[in-house]
Amino acid sequence: MELKSKAPGGVLADKWNNHKFAMKLVNPSNRRKFTVLVVGTGLAGASAAATLAEMGYHVKSFCIHDTPRRAHSIAAQGGINAAKNYQNDGDSIYRLFYDTIKGGDYRSREANVYRLAELSVNIIDHCVAQGVPFAREYGGLLANRSFGGAQVSRTFYARGQTGQQLLLGAYAAMNKEIAQGNIEMYTSHEMLDLIVKNDVAQGIITRNLRTGAIKSYIGHAVLLCTGGYGNVYYLSTNAKASNVTATFRAYKRGALFANPCFTQIHPTCIPVSGDMQSKLTLMSESLRNDGRVWVPIQKDDTRKPSAIPEAERDYYLERMYPSFGNLVPRDVASRRAKEVCDKGLGVGGTKLAVYLDFSNAIERMGAATIRGKYGNLFEMYERITGDNPYQTPMRIYPAVHYTMGGLWVDYNLMSTIKGLFVLGEANFSDHGANRLGASALMQGLADGYFVIPYTLSHYLATERPELIAETDPSVSEAETKAQADIAQLLAIKGSKPVDYFHRKLGRIIWDYCGMARNEAGLKKAFSLTKDLKEEFFSDVAVSGTATDLNASLEKAGRMVDYLEFSDVMLIDALERRESCGAHFREEYQSPENEARRNDDDFSHVAAWQYMGAGQTPKLHQEQLVFENVELTQRSYK
Repeated sequence: MELKSKAPGGVLADKWNNHKFAMKLVNPSNRRKFTVLVVGTGLAGASAAATLAEMGYHVKSFCIHDTPRRAHSIAAQGGINAAKNYQNDGDSIYRLFYDTIKGGDYRSREANVYRLAELSVNIIDHCVAQGVPFAREYGGLLANRSFGGAQVSRTFYARGQTGQQLLLGAYAAMNKEIAQGNIEMYTSHEMLDLIVKNDVAQGIITRNLRTGAIKSYIGHAVLLCTGGYGNVYYLSTNAKASNVTATFRAYKRGALFANPCFTQIHPTCIPVSGDMQSKLTLMSESLRNDGRVWVPIQKDDTRKPSAIPEAERDYYLERMYPSFGNLVPRDVASRRAKEVCDKGLGVGGTKLAVYLDFSNAIERMGAATIRGKYGNLFEMYERITGDNPYQTPMRIYPAVHYTMGGLWVDYNLMSTIKGLFVLGEANFSDHGANRLGASALMQGLADGYFVIPYTLSHYLATERPELIAETDPSVSEAETKAQADIAQLLAIKGSKPVDYFHRKLGRIIWDYCGMARNEAGLKKAFSLTKDLKEEFFSDVAVSGTATDLNASLEKAGRMVDYLEFSDVMLIDALERRESCGAHFREEYQSPENEARRNDDDFSHVAAWQYMGAGQTPKLHQEQLVFENVELTQRSYK
C-alpha cells in the first residue's frame, strides 16, 4: 500500500490557497442531498457539524455523553495558539510553523503544519465573533501569554477555561443548526463499528447507551472526531469516557493507525496519591509562565518548602535550559522531572513530585494579579490537595495527557478508507512526536471550521457516493458482529471487574511504554499483556444485560480494544529504533541525555495495517520530506 499525502506542490505559503481553488465544489442547492455522519462532539466534531450543517449538508451528530458540552475538549485549560503577533515580539505564521515542526522533533508533514499555523489567525477571529470571552489587555486588545516551546507570547486564553469557552462557542453554533433541523443530534450513542463496502465508508453501528439498542446509520461520508487513546494507561488526564474504540474499530476495517507510540506526557499534573485513584488532574501549562519549578538539592529533604533557602534549591529547568527555562516543551520538562525524582530529589509523601512555586511572582505582581490569571486553577488545586498555592508551592508530576498518534490521514483528512475522514486528536497529522502546548485546540478547530468544509465537498463532488440500503449485507454483518461481541462479554461471567484489568494494563504500559522505553521492557510488556488478555477473557465480570443502561458492559467493550491496541503501541515503539519527542528509547540518547533521532532510517510516519486477529500488523511508511526547514538536533538551551 502506497501512502500518498496528497499535499500540493509549490511554495509552502501558497499550498493551501492553491489547493482550495483546485478542489471541486458542491452546489449549495445540492448539499442537502448529502448526509454526513459526525462521530464525536468535542471541538473538532462540534465545529465540523456546525459548519457543514450551516453550509447546507444534512448532518447526523453522535455523542457518547448525555450532552455535547461534556466532551473532553473542555479540559484544555491554558489557551490556544495563533500567530497574530499582538505582542510585537517577533511572531509570524512561519515562526509558529517552525516552532511546531521543531517541537514535534521533525516527525510531521510540513504542508499540514504550515496550514495549521496559517489558519490559526482565522480561528481567533471566528471565535471572537462567536462571543468567546478571551482575556483582554487594558486597551482592549486580546491578551496573550507564553507556552512551552516558544519564545514569543502567542497563546490566547479565557482565564483557565479556554477549552470550555471554545466548546461553548461551537456548541451554540450546533444548537442553532439543530433548531433549524439541519443537524440530527444523537446523545448517549457509542460507535461500535464502521460499515465498509468495497473499501468505502458507508455508515456506522451504534449502541444507545440508555436502552442498549444496536442501530445502523448510513451516510455519504463519516467523520471520526473521537479524540485520543490516553486512557489505555488507565491513569491519565483524560475524561474517563475517552477511549480508542471508534478509531481502533475503523483500523480493524482497513484504516491504518499511524505513530501509536507517540504519547505525550504532561509535566504539570497533580501527582498520584493512591493505588485506587481513577484519574489524574491536569494543572495547566500556563502556570509555568509565572511558576518556577524546583527540587531540594539534598536527597530526601523533609523540610517544608518555605524552610529551604534559595541556595539549597535546584531550579533545574532554568539551570539546564537558560533560553527557555520553565517553558521548555512538555516532553523535555517531563523527562527532567522524572530524572530528578529518580535521583531521590522528589518531594511529597511519594517522592514522585517536584515543586511549582509562585512565591516570586506573587511578591513581584501581587496575589490579586495572580488570582486574576490563575484563580480557578489555584482553587481546583486546593480543593484536591488541601494546600493553598498562594502560601505553599504546588506539587506536580508528569502524567499521560495527549496522543499524537491516530488514524493516518492525507492532506485532505481522509483515511485509507474512502469516505472516512478523521479530525482533531483522532488523526495523527500535525504534531509529530510531541505536541506543543495550546495547539490541540488549534488543530481541532482548524480541521472542523476551515479544512473539512473544502475537502469533504471535494470528495462528494468527485466521487458522488451513493447511499447503500439498510438491508445491505455489509450493514447486517456489522450489526451481527456488534451483537456477538456483546454477547461474548456477557457470557464470560468471571469474578473480576473491568477496572481490575484496566488498572493492570495501564501499569504495564506506563512502566514499559511511558516516559522512557527500551527493547527489553517493550518485549516484556508484550508477554505481560498476552497473559492479561487471557485472564480477561476467562475471568472478567460483566454484570447486567445488553438491553439497558450498563456501565460495566461499556467499560468491557472498550477494554477489549485497549488490550488489542496496546500491542500496536508496543510494536510501534519497538520498531522505532530512535528517540524523538515524547518517544524516548533509552538506547538512543545524547551524552546530555537528550533524545537522539535517526533521520536516515526513521524520518517517516509509521502506519500500521490490521492483518487479522492474533496476527502481527503490517508496517507501511510515509516518507517525510523537508524542503523548508533544516533537520537539526532540538535545543532549548
